[in-house]
Amino acid sequence: MRIAVIIPCYNEEVAIPRVIAGFRAALPSATIYVFDNNSRDATVAVARAAGATVRSETLQGKGNVIRRAFADVDSDIYVLVDGDDTYDAAAAPQMVQMLLDKRLDMVTGTRVTDAVAAYRPGHRFGNRVLTGLVQIVFGNRIADMLSGYRVFSRRFVKSFPALSAGFETETEFTVHALELRMPVDEVATKYKERPPGSASKLNTLRDGLRILRTILVLVKEERPLAFFSACGLLILLTGILLAVPVLVEFGRTGLVPRLPTAVLSLGMVLLSFLAFSCGLILDSVARGRKEMKRLAYLAIPSLSS
Repeated sequence: MRIAVIIPCYNEEVAIPRVIAGFRAALPSATIYVFDNNSRDATVAVARAAGATVRSETLQGKGNVIRRAFADVDSDIYVLVDGDDTYDAAAAPQMVQMLLDKRLDMVTGTRVTDAVAAYRPGHRFGNRVLTGLVQIVFGNRIADMLSGYRVFSRRFVKSFPALSAGFETETEFTVHALELRMPVDEVATKYKERPPGSASKLNTLRDGLRILRTILVLVKEERPLAFFSACGLLILLTGILLAVPVLVEFGRTGLVPRLPTAVLSLGMVLLSFLAFSCGLILDSVARGRKEMKRLAYLAIPSLSS
C-alpha cells in the first residue's frame, strides 16, 4: 500500500524540517513530497537535506500547488498537510487506518486547541460561518471545512477537478465529497502554534472573502435551481414593492403618473421568471455534469480492488 505525504509550503525553512521528521516517524513507509511555491528562503535546500522529494509549482497559491501535486503524484493513499508545523503528525496513522477500515475517500483532521495564537478568534469565527454556509447548502457532514490536514483515497484525488488557485481549495475538497456523496469522516487532531520565526500567509478578511466567493460560485454551479430561484425571488419581491405605489395611485385616480416605475417593476417581474427558467435549464446541465463526475470517480479502482 503506497502512501504519499504531500506538503505544500512557501517560505517555511524553520518549520519544514520538523514537519518532515514528524511524518517520517509517524508513517515510516510513506514517500514525503514537499511542493515549494516560490519560496524566497532556504525551504528547498532544507527540505532536500531532510530527505524529502522536492518539487516546485511556479503559479502562486495553494490551489495551484494542490492541482500540480494531485496530477503528478501517483499513490494509493494521500496525506495532505500544511508545511507550517501546526498539525499533529502523530494523528496520521489513525487517519490512514480509518480510511482503510471504513473504506472512506476523505478523512479530515478537525482542529482542537486551547492556544489562542494558534487558532485566532477571527479565523475561528470565519471558519464557523463559512462551514455553516456549506452545511446548510450541501449537507452537515463536515465540521472543519478549512482544515489543512486531510487523508484522501486515490479515487478522490484523481477525480478532483482542482479549479481554485488559493486557500479556497479546502472548500472545493468539501463540496466535491459532499456532492458525490463520498464516504467521509473526521478525526479530532491537536493544533498548535507556529514555531518561532514562521509567519502565517492567511489573511482573515481577504482570504475569507475569497472563500465566500468560492462558496457562492459552487452553489451556482452545483445547485443552479436553488441559486437562480433565490435570485428570481429577490427580483420578484423588489418588482412587487415598486409596483405597489403605482397600483395604489391607479386604483385611486385611474392614472399612471409614475410610468418609468411601472415599466421598471414590470421588467423586474419578467426578469424574475427568466431567472427561474435559467435555473431549470442549468439544473439539468448540472445533473449531467454530476453524473459525469460520478462516472469518472467510479472508473478509478477502490483500495479493496
